[in-house]
Amino acid sequence: MIAEPDGSAPRTPLLDVRDLHVEFPTTRGTVRAVNGTSFSVQPGETLAIVGESGSGKSVTSLAISGLLPRGAQVSGSIRFAGADLATVSEPERQRLRGRHVAMVFQDPQSSLNPVLRIEEQVAETIRAHERISQADARRRVVDLLERVGMPDPQGVARSYPHQLSGGMRQRVMIAIAMALNPELLIADEPTTALDATIQAQILELLLALTADHRTATLLITHDMGVVARTSQRVAVMYAGYVVESAPTRRLFAAPRHPYTVGLLASTPRIDRPIEALRPIPGSPPDPTRDLVGCPFAPRCPRRLPVCDTVMPALAPVPGDAPPDPAHLVACHNPVPVAPASAA
Repeated sequence: MIAEPDGSAPRTPLLDVRDLHVEFPTTRGTVRAVNGTSFSVQPGETLAIVGESGSGKSVTSLAISGLLPRGAQVSGSIRFAGADLATVSEPERQRLRGRHVAMVFQDPQSSLNPVLRIEEQVAETIRAHERISQADARRRVVDLLERVGMPDPQGVARSYPHQLSGGMRQRVMIAIAMALNPELLIADEPTTALDATIQAQILELLLALTADHRTATLLITHDMGVVARTSQRVAVMYAGYVVESAPTRRLFAAPRHPYTVGLLASTPRIDRPIEALRPIPGSPPDPTRDLVGCPFAPRCPRRLPVCDTVMPALAPVPGDAPPDPAHLVACHNPVPVAPASAA
């Protein structure tokens, strides 16, 4: 549970992930993709999970939705509305998927079946959870396509995926995900393959649909601009760990982890003078090797001797007065708050 800033009773989150580990046995050794990740999502809230490629964002989302490949080793707790998704039976997981938890994937081209019409693919989700006639299902499909802004919903329903543009295919994926008004929507890089104009349209659509139904959203992205525009809170992942978590405005105004500072410094800004971007030096650690100490230490400008041997806990910064329970950081030497940010 999460304590309220005003000291009121803590809220029960819709999704509560605790100490999640995901490993994949391979011929090169065990790949440790997620290493004890913890976070929660409240009803109606959008939590963005950000980080470099390979940080464990997408694997975390697949673990929640139960779509990891066979052989993946999962431990920890994934509680959704009181049920632990890590231990429920496959029939129960299938009942929850689509009806209560839905997912929008980053590549609709590979997610849609190329030999089925759009109508059949959207209706499949509805028929999996409701007893409905073919005529009623067809009407529902057309209504959904209209709801996601399709210019010719009846024509699109009769089309195949290859006959649609990338933006239209992603709207179809959103229609499938929102068909049964799920409580939780997982959006994994939903705008990656789209141009800037279509990205903006898709983001506006997601915001409108989730606001209408108070849908909680877990947004997986590496785009800090998308994060600033769409989320209420942010969890920053690195090497399978959450290294910082904070309300979005606070994270952008006063990041405390050196990795978060590096991410923001390497992101172009239109509200500042043109200057060279500052990339983070070095590379993420090899996920097949045992990690000792902080995984970001080899790349960190604020590295201390303790960083090489002890993994810091995700907790409020102890030097802050008072410590902020809403802003957590896993760092032995966090970035100090600038006077303007402190005010």
